[in-house]
Amino acid sequence: MAKVIVIGGGAAGLLAGIAAAQNGAQTTIIEKMRRPGKKMLITGKGRCNITNNCDLQEIIKNIPGNGRFLNSALRRFTNQDIVQLLEDNGLPTKVERGGRVFPVSDKAVDVVDTLVKIFKDYGGRLLLDTKVKSIAAEFGKIKGVVTEDGQRFEADAVILAAGGSSYPGTGSDGSGVKLAKAVGHSIVPLKPCLVPLESDSPYIPDLQGLSLRNIEGTVYAEGKKIGAEFGEMLFTHFGVSGPIILSLSKCVAEAIAAGAQDIELHIDLKPALDKDKLDARLQRDFVQYSRKQMANGMKDLLPQRLIAPVLDEAFIDEEKFVNQLSRAERQRIVDVLKAFVVPITGTRPLAEAIVTAGGVSLKEIDPKTMESKLVKGLFIAGEVMDIDGYTGGYNLQAAFSTGYAAGTFAAQI
Repeated sequence: MAKVIVIGGGAAGLLAGIAAAQNGAQTTIIEKMRRPGKKMLITGKGRCNITNNCDLQEIIKNIPGNGRFLNSALRRFTNQDIVQLLEDNGLPTKVERGGRVFPVSDKAVDVVDTLVKIFKDYGGRLLLDTKVKSIAAEFGKIKGVVTEDGQRFEADAVILAAGGSSYPGTGSDGSGVKLAKAVGHSIVPLKPCLVPLESDSPYIPDLQGLSLRNIEGTVYAEGKKIGAEFGEMLFTHFGVSGPIILSLSKCVAEAIAAGAQDIELHIDLKPALDKDKLDARLQRDFVQYSRKQMANGMKDLLPQRLIAPVLDEAFIDEEKFVNQLSRAERQRIVDVLKAFVVPITGTRPLAEAIVTAGGVSLKEIDPKTMESKLVKGLFIAGEVMDIDGYTGGYNLQAAFSTGYAAGTFAAQI
């Protein structure tokens, strides 16, 4: 019977443990926190967005950070497989907008508890509050692990599933990357991914808390377009957040890492209308409100708090009467509505990112088995690898699938 040790009790670690135990291995998960799955508990606003109910090619498309590497793992353990596993063990799921899958209970803790129960039902052992200090390997082959308190655990295979460097309070503190580096693996530099963006725009204090829907955000670095997303966003006390901002954050982080100074977010507040149609819409509104001041003449078009910033950007006094507006001034308003500019000064810290971009280089990992090409018997799974996706359940599915592949093959060593 193979002895398998899994470092990390998150999404990848739990599935690795389940797969290894299912395949007859004597399996131990070592988790540094006092309870497993802490990062899963905060995903989906505490509801746990388990996966996405789309086809596998769509999943790969939504993992722009090396999604193709996952082709084999996603086929071995699909989005339907994780749903089936949970439902077979008493946890019903539901599909919401955008194909997002959640537990019917809306409680992330139910997902974690169910996975832990499955692992233990297969005879798995869970060691909590125990930190792995080093991976023991001799002559390019795994021997086991050594914990911080000096215990040595012998093993035929070790699965490194210790997470990235975001949300360190959940245990995802970058230690997994250090363990991989210590046994010779190359590390692609870590960057925040799915992280809010900071801005020094003078409008931010007044816009804090304002949510915008059905808008398009485009990011420019040094005048060159580097990304665009359609959907929802939110103004915060430090800048901008929300689904489209999180999706755009990786290209911003990369631009900053490459030394770009001038980064701007252009918000198309009316993407369904081209400039001519928007101008016609403005003219209709302005006929209706011709005797009002500009601050009141756009209330049908924009949220109240956004009117003053838009007029300011268009160099128009908000106390000016609508019937005094020139055609050139109206055109300036149209231009601002199609590209309301928010300067971006940086990303929030890596510790606040939902996902870490970068990690163990995929060139050194077998995409079918997740086994290290450098150390026999070492398997690597989840966010510790250089893989990252958009929000919507894609990152968790990547963790589940790579964990399952690693556990399956580790048990056969």
